[in-house]
Amino acid sequence: MPDPFSQDEIDLVDEVLSTARSVRRKLDFDKPIPRRVLLDCIDVAVQAPTGIAGENWRFLIVDSAAQKSAIAKIYTQILVNLMEERGMPMKPTHKALIDRLHEIPAMIFVCVDGQPLGETVGSHVGYYGSILPAAWSLMLALRARGLGSTWTTLLSAQQEAVKSILGMPEGAMQTVMLPVGYTKGAVLKRAARLPAQDVTFANRWNEPIGD
Repeated sequence: MPDPFSQDEIDLVDEVLSTARSVRRKLDFDKPIPRRVLLDCIDVAVQAPTGIAGENWRFLIVDSAAQKSAIAKIYTQILVNLMEERGMPMKPTHKALIDRLHEIPAMIFVCVDGQPLGETVGSHVGYYGSILPAAWSLMLALRARGLGSTWTTLLSAQQEAVKSILGMPEGAMQTVMLPVGYTKGAVLKRAARLPAQDVTFANRWNEPIGD
């Protein structure tokens, strides 16, 4: 059995986990991110637990101006169309992101080399369950190093267009894209969320958990 963390270590881990917010504004668009820093974060990400798909994750760092611009155009169009279809106004934070997405220092695509085996819910849960924990670990590792990011999945709706820009082979898929930049005056704190007792049941659905 591994030794438990000290209370100070637990507090530090909890702080990183509890304050990993989506950062779409207050980013330093002029400060480049050394690739070594991003690789260190990816080294953390690949320690994530895996499921049925194993370690078939791949990470693609995009810092080319031309590629970022092309990707930003696709992302913007998807988001604009989505808001129009839903009859919803664009949130200021989302507007801020698309206005300067092409200037973001780096985009990290979390990709998977392969396709889901089967069309059942179980097969898809198992498949993406091997990839998404790595994406979340990556976001946390970035947070710990003063790098802001936001979890985006809209580009997964335009697989072929994005694959063409990134030179991805047939059979590979991109899942999450994290736009990344050093934070600049961003205040990252715990969000106002429902407490565990309000969203957790005991043994049966809707059975209160108690204390």
